[in-house]
Amino acid sequence: MQNRITSRQLFEQMQERLDLRWIAGQRGEQRVLEAASHLSRRPSLVGYLNTIYPNQVQIIGTAELEYLDGLEARQRWETLAKIANAQPLALILTRDQPCPPDLRDAANETDTPLWVSARRGHELLTYLQYHLARVLAPSVTLHGVFMEVYSIGVLLTGDSGVGKSELALELISRGHRLVADDAPEFTQIAPDVIDGTCPELLQDLLEVRGLGVINVADMFGDTAVKRNKYLRLIIHLERQDPQEDPKPVDRLRGDVGRRRVLDLDIPLITLPVAAGRNLAVLVEAAVRAQILKGKGIDAAQTFIDRQAHQMRRHSPW
Repeated sequence: MQNRITSRQLFEQMQERLDLRWIAGQRGEQRVLEAASHLSRRPSLVGYLNTIYPNQVQIIGTAELEYLDGLEARQRWETLAKIANAQPLALILTRDQPCPPDLRDAANETDTPLWVSARRGHELLTYLQYHLARVLAPSVTLHGVFMEVYSIGVLLTGDSGVGKSELALELISRGHRLVADDAPEFTQIAPDVIDGTCPELLQDLLEVRGLGVINVADMFGDTAVKRNKYLRLIIHLERQDPQEDPKPVDRLRGDVGRRRVLDLDIPLITLPVAAGRNLAVLVEAAVRAQILKGKGIDAAQTFIDRQAHQMRRHSPW
C-alpha cells in the first residue's frame, strides 16, 4: 500500500510542532504528494529553495530571501514564476520573516500554499524530512498480534481461533507488552527497518474469546502497551491435529524459515499448537534464541560442530 498526503494534512499534522501559519495560497490545500513522487533523488521531499530541481517542500530562509532581493525586477519575477509553476506542496518562510508582497501575490495567483514558521530552517528540514519519509513509506496491514517480547518486536500469526490473543494475554501477564491486536500496520521506514504500529481505533485493545474486548492499558497499566516497535521476528501458530501424524521437522533447528514483508525477509518460526504445550514459554525461548543468533550464538550449529569434532577425534584415518 502506497501512501499520500495533501498540503492541508501536512499543515495540520505539523502546525503545532513547527509553529506554522498559513498566509497565502489557501486554495491549494488539496495539492497531493504521493509516495511514487519521491522515488528518484531529485526532487527531494524537503529542502532549501531550489529552482533547478525544485523540492516538494521549499524552505525559504534568510539567505534565500537575500538571493531574491539581489535579483533584478524582471529576473525576480521570472524566478518567482518558476518556483510557483513547479507546484510544490508548500513554501515555508523561516523565523517569522516578513513575506515579500510579490511572493504572496505569486502564491495566491497560482494557489501555492505559503506558510510561515517561527523555527529555523534546519529544524524545519529535520522534522519535515522525517515526517514525510514515514508518511510516504510503503506500508501493509497484517493479521496477527504484534508484541514486544524481551525488547524485540514479535508478530504472532495463525488461523482464526488458534489462540493468538490468549497467548498474547499470557505474555502480557508475564511482563511483555502489546503493540497491536488483529490488524497491526507495518511501515518500511529504512531499507532494513520495518516499524509496526497500532491503528488508532484498536489502540490498547485486545479481543479474547470468551472475554470480549479488554483494555490492556487500563487492566495492566500503561507499561503493558507500546506505541510502536520494529518487526524482528514472526512466530506462526499452527494447529496440530492429534489424529494426523505430525509433519517432519528439523529436530536440530526447528521449523524455521522466512516471510517476506514489504522488501524484507523476516525470520519465521512455526510452533505447533497442541494440548499441554506452554506456548508462552516457547515464545520466550524462541525470542531468546533469536537474540542469541543476532549475537552469533547458534546452539544447533554448536552441537553440529561438537559432533563433527568428536567424529574427527575417533576417526581411524
